[in-house]
Amino acid sequence: MVPHLVTALTGPLLELEKRMLDSTAQIERWFRLAWQENTPPFYTSVDVRNAGFKLAPVDTNLFPGGFNNLPADSLPLAVQAAVSAIDKICPDAKSLLLVPERHTRNTFYLTNVARLMQILKQTGLEVRLGSLSEDIVAPTQLDLPDGQHLLLEPVVRKGSRVGLKDFDPCAILLNNDLSAGIPDVLKNLGSQVLLPPLQAGWAVRRKTKHFAAYDGVTESFGEMLGIDPWLINPYFSGKAGINFHERVGEDELAQAVDALLTRIRSKYAEYGITETPYVVVKADAGTYGMGIMTVKSPEELLNLNRKQRNKMSVVKEGLEVTEVILQEGVHTFESLNDSVAEPVVYMIDRFVVGGFYRVHTERGRDENLNAPGMHFVPLAFETPCNTPDCFGNPDAAPNRFYAYGVIGRLAALAASIELEQTQSIGDLS
Repeated sequence: MVPHLVTALTGPLLELEKRMLDSTAQIERWFRLAWQENTPPFYTSVDVRNAGFKLAPVDTNLFPGGFNNLPADSLPLAVQAAVSAIDKICPDAKSLLLVPERHTRNTFYLTNVARLMQILKQTGLEVRLGSLSEDIVAPTQLDLPDGQHLLLEPVVRKGSRVGLKDFDPCAILLNNDLSAGIPDVLKNLGSQVLLPPLQAGWAVRRKTKHFAAYDGVTESFGEMLGIDPWLINPYFSGKAGINFHERVGEDELAQAVDALLTRIRSKYAEYGITETPYVVVKADAGTYGMGIMTVKSPEELLNLNRKQRNKMSVVKEGLEVTEVILQEGVHTFESLNDSVAEPVVYMIDRFVVGGFYRVHTERGRDENLNAPGMHFVPLAFETPCNTPDCFGNPDAAPNRFYAYGVIGRLAALAASIELEQTQSIGDLS
């Protein structure tokens, strides 16, 4: 079942999609030239919001989980993309160590690991799982609900190489976002290829850096396509020195929210948009939907109760939040069975390989859907999203998916530039 827009099929979004469909040759050439200058991340997932008048990314993940949510028929495309990525990075590779997150009892996440291993093995690699968890001190079998089994083994460092007790891999692929910091075992590796690089982890990475890179990408893309970059780009700003527990930086944060809302209202007035603008306040580092709140006025920040301050104070691994990104809220006007939904686009190398809708039955169109109670519906790719029906309705599923794929690839390109700009930190690897 394909989720549908609940808004009337008119306005800037359809105009934007039609512009994309009319310009596919120029768009694909633009991407082809861009990837000649930039190295894509090994894999990426991008949360996209479709407001009817705007289509934009709101989060870009460089250690994507959720491969198990992709449609089964997208698997061949994922394998082909993985082959392309490995050929460029380490063409002679014959073995790979996959390092998952430390939590080992989340069967939903582990099913993602199993799907990722399946994709990698079909590229011709021997793939084994290595754990950074202190709880894994010997080979440990993990049973999955679908009857599959995973063997998780403790990571071993030998000189300047990382592997397992009896396994010396050519390359290491992290599916661990390093929220807890960069472990010593991964620093200063020798000839082994480490994917993604260490600066991609949340110990180093910042969302404000990513969206600063995305600003530049959309300026160039918008000029090529002849569109206002705002239609595909959320406004943002950043604030450091925040302590939600002690209410430190609260006034400055409220002022920044007020300034951002003023900018958004100006754009809404320019396009005749009557929706209520809002701002999403997020931890500048971190994922899993933690450390996120939405506000429609600066006063809401000044009146947080203790529970709200506690929620904003820490993220994954119990890390305290001291830096935040303030991001223009993008409404989602897509729904599935009367529940709000947002597309998540998955890429390996520079190729879109599939996606799914994140659906939440208890959240509104101006709320974060990456929260407990969400569920996932695979995107119904009747045809690959890079082959739109240029003679069909812009609202037809393949064409909407093409637009999603364009936004996802723009975000992946921004991630590539972001990592290049912080490359000196990657010398740790």
